[in-house]
Amino acid sequence: MELSLVRSLMDKSFYDDYRGSRCPDRLFSKDVRKIKQAVDTAMDKYSRTITPDEVEALFMSDNTTLTTAQKSAYSNLFLKIKKEKPLGKDIAGDVLSKLFQQVVGEDIANLGFDYVNGSISTLKPLRDILDNYNDDFIPNLNVEWDDISIDSLIQRNDLESQWTFNISSLVRKVEGINGGHLIEIGARPNTGKTSFHASLIAGPNGFARQGAKCIVLCNEEASHRVGARYLSVATGMSLHEVKQNPTKARELYKPVYDRIKLYDSTGRDMAWVESVCKSYSPDIVVLDMGDKFAQQGGFSRPDEALKANAIYARQIAKQYNCAMLYMSQLSADAEGRINLNQSMMEGSRTGKAAEADLMILIAKNPQTNSSSESEVQEDDGWRHLCMAKNKLTGWHGRIPCEFDYKSGRYSA
Repeated sequence: MELSLVRSLMDKSFYDDYRGSRCPDRLFSKDVRKIKQAVDTAMDKYSRTITPDEVEALFMSDNTTLTTAQKSAYSNLFLKIKKEKPLGKDIAGDVLSKLFQQVVGEDIANLGFDYVNGSISTLKPLRDILDNYNDDFIPNLNVEWDDISIDSLIQRNDLESQWTFNISSLVRKVEGINGGHLIEIGARPNTGKTSFHASLIAGPNGFARQGAKCIVLCNEEASHRVGARYLSVATGMSLHEVKQNPTKARELYKPVYDRIKLYDSTGRDMAWVESVCKSYSPDIVVLDMGDKFAQQGGFSRPDEALKANAIYARQIAKQYNCAMLYMSQLSADAEGRINLNQSMMEGSRTGKAAEADLMILIAKNPQTNSSSESEVQEDDGWRHLCMAKNKLTGWHGRIPCEFDYKSGRYSA
């Protein structure tokens, strides 16, 4: 590597960017250091790009006292340098910057050791190092700026959704989602969270029927129970009806069966989720429940772990161009209410919510007081989809819809 760097330093443009303190001699081994010093001398004298042959001629003429063995050793070094191809300017710059930072870091560490052990009594040498090298810690960059021309912005922005919602009242406000989106979906227990993502994916005109490859990662309910919800949603039949008429069920299930994969992911973390996305290239990924993929170690508070988990989920969605449906519980603040907001997210009121492109919170009508305490009140089947955050279209509000218990389908 050091021979390639010396070869790169023979280019005038590169040398000017990294001359002097940014490329100290101590980065190189003893013999290569002397050749690098010859490059310094040549650049100072001629101020142009030089060749390895020219550096060798100057080096030998300036070191006439070398023994025959030494001349032979340096000739071999120059021969190797001539065979080296100069590194790309960007790569060579990165390598030099990292080596330089390593050298200065060692100087700082040694000074810290001397200070702790009493060898020096002032931090002035440390301040001198930081003052001398402050600018040199920042590498030169060659940024390829993003194209913000009108044609590019029209093409790259989500003017048309890749995957359209199958609830007409929802489509009128938020048409659908694309790869790279993080959609956080929250509700209180027994509201129908699992049925909601099953309906969006396997229901009539759902994502799977639009051609999306869907992966559902379950770490709350067992995958066979979640799978039963998907079966009912896809066929419009209860599990009892499926048992009574499996032939009909298979025919209705067939259009989505090959496009939906479920896996019991209990005990897995978000790094594993990334591996799944890398290996299978899904279009839609459901994390049910998203918070249970969070790593708890290394965080002083639980909400910090959930924020980091949501950040990771969003990064996965963007890197692997999939839409991520992140299922969450809502806190007790949401109980009995139909107008919900992002502060009701359980465990992380702001950090997790900040990462969402779209946040849909599901509420059901509050139960009215019964004349008998022992009487079990029946759920009326109405649900309210609260757009608590919407970076896709900007619309916020509440959308009523119906939830069919038998099939698990949501509809306008």
